[in-house]
Amino acid sequence: MYIDARGPRFSASITTVVLAIALVTQNKWVLVAQGLVFLIGATRGPQFTPYGLIFKNVIRPRLNKVAPTEDVRPPKFAQAVGFGFALVGSIGAFAGVDAVFTVAVGFALAAAFLNAAFNYCLGCEMYLLLVRFTKK
Repeated sequence: MYIDARGPRFSASITTVVLAIALVTQNKWVLVAQGLVFLIGATRGPQFTPYGLIFKNVIRPRLNKVAPTEDVRPPKFAQAVGFGFALVGSIGAFAGVDAVFTVAVGFALAAAFLNAAFNYCLGCEMYLLLVRFTKK
């Protein structure tokens, strides 16, 4: 399955803001909410997340109809990595280990920012490396 390649970058922009809010406010519930978005993206695909649906219904109709597409598997893997960081950060927050929360959110925020600002999906690149190494 292929998706509009601009959608994940749009979603990464929203994710960057959400994770920045979680980090600055140290609000574990914001991270839990973002973790649920990551979980939807990892299991169903990024096009089914709330951010993906906003892109599909509000943003995409206003863009050029000719759009680059990409395989959905790398972005799904990236969402799974994001979910992993959100899960670790949430466990740290609920266990009272603020450093784990801060580091996990910081890593997820850095990855989301790379995608939003520079169109460099770190999780997608990890996926491609794993595929390359498992084929040998």
